[in-house]
Order: sequence, then C-alpha cells, then structure tokens
Amino acid sequence: MTHLKQAQIVLRSLGLPRAQCNEISGLTFLALAAIGRRNQWSDARAPRLRIHDILSFIAKNYRRQYAENTRETIRRQVIHQFEQAGIVHRNPDDPALPTNSPRTHYALTNEVVALIRLFETPVWVKHLTEFLADKTTLSAIYRKERAVKMIPVRVSPGKTLDLSPGPHNRLQVSIVEHFAPRFAPGAVLIYLGDTARKMLHIEEAWVEQLRIPADKHDKLPDVILYHEQTNCLFLIEAVTSHGPVSPKRHYELEKMLATVPATRVYVSAFPDFREFKSHITDIAWETEVWISEVPDHLIHFNGPKFFPFL
Repeated sequence: MTHLKQAQIVLRSLGLPRAQCNEISGLTFLALAAIGRRNQWSDARAPRLRIHDILSFIAKNYRRQYAENTRETIRRQVIHQFEQAGIVHRNPDDPALPTNSPRTHYALTNEVVALIRLFETPVWVKHLTEFLADKTTLSAIYRKERAVKMIPVRVSPGKTLDLSPGPHNRLQVSIVEHFAPRFAPGAVLIYLGDTARKMLHIEEAWVEQLRIPADKHDKLPDVILYHEQTNCLFLIEAVTSHGPVSPKRHYELEKMLATVPATRVYVSAFPDFREFKSHITDIAWETEVWISEVPDHLIHFNGPKFFPFL
C-alpha cells in the first residue's frame, strides 16, 4: 500500500471529513509529517512548513506538481480543517504572527506525531482510541493558547470582542478606543471587520435604519461609527497593508451609500507617520486622516471646512 493511501487511512481514522481525506489532503499530511517515499511512519516528524514548503515537498517526494495558486485551496480546504481537528498548530513558533503574514507556517502537534509513529504496529488501535477519547481536551488546550494572543476591544458597555492578532487589528482597536472618544464621542460602533473574519461586529438595527447594504459587507470600510447627535456616519479605513480612502474608493463608497440619510465622513487611519507618508499621494480630497501615534489631531485634505467665508 502506498504512503498516500496510508495517509488517507490515517486521516479517516482521526475523524477527518471525507473532503479532507482526498489526495491533496493525504499528500499535505505526508509533507507535514516529513514522510517521503523512503521513510517509514516511525520516522514521522513535525517540521514548520509554509504552504509553499508543502507544495515543494510534494513535488520533490511524490512528483505531484501543484501550481502556486493552489496554495489558497490547501489553506482553506485542508489546513483549516486540520487545525479545527486539533492535529495541526498554526505558527507554533510565533503565535502572534498576523493572519496574512507571508511567514505563516504550520506543524503537526506533538500528540499526533507520537500517534502516527505507531501506525501499522500492534498498539496503533489502542493509542488511536485513547487519542480520540482525549481529542476534545486537546482542542480546548489549543483554543486556550490561541485565545491568549487575541486582541480584545470593548465595543459597548459590557461587550468585548476578540480580534485576531496583527497590526491591522491593533489599529482598529486604536480607532475604537482613541479616535472615537476624541472625534465622535458617544458614537455607536455600527460595524467592525477582522482580518480573519471579515464581519466580526455589526449592529443590524442601525444598519437597517441607516440603509447601509449589509449584504455588501466585504466592500464596507474596516470601521463604521454613527454619531446620532450630529447625524454623521464615520467611514474609516485602517491602513496597514491595504490602501486609504483613495479617489476610487471614495467614489465607490459614495455610490454604494448614496441612500444613507446621514452626513458621510471619510477617514484614513494610519498607525504612524511612516505609514501615512507611504500612502499620501493616494488619499482623496475632502477626506480626513488620523494617525494613531498622535491621536489628538486630524489632517483635513482640502475643502472649505475651516474657511466659513468660502
């Protein structure tokens, strides 16, 4: 029996769904276990591998050539389910890495490595049964470890959300905790995205009242605040890897929110001046800039706002 067939049997034994017991899942599992054609299951290890490293291992050891654009398929349809099953850790060497970091890597857990080294031995079934009986506990431990690295943000009295780690979400927390009290005191947090989960928080009643198209949440800015007293809707882009409110972005949002019965204020938020300088030529006129490292100030891009006689 080939290593690939054996890997698929192991995955089924570990309780993976049928969709994660196919060829690409089996080959990914072999790569994560560092088992090439000449290795035995007793040789299993847990190297730290990026998706690119997994594809390279498969090509070298099993002569399956997957295109680089297959990486997202492996990440979403194989690795994510391996994580959920508690057999793989993401970024075990640096759990605080941002979700979209190019250094994101994966490794089998120590428990899984110890288990699969026993595959096809007389004690395999016994240890597999013990592993499955304790799987919930292992998953809970993993979730607890990840939770320590999450970024908490207080979105309303008595309600706190946890954002995935990374500079983009740290900037979003700063927007909620430092921009809002200074420039929109008493505003309601209508929407908050997350790099791992695009739609993390949404106030559906306000969204409906303000006619914000929630079905297009993937096109909304990162943070939306509504200041009822002044009827102002703050549309804020947190700029780290993605761009600011550019002329194109401003036009798209204006078109999408044309029926919103509130004054729209567009804000490009930056963590520091260095990031601001790298995007300064892309910022649309008639918008605002806020820099987290100097939270008490706004930069207004043109317009008659400060010239009442115009």
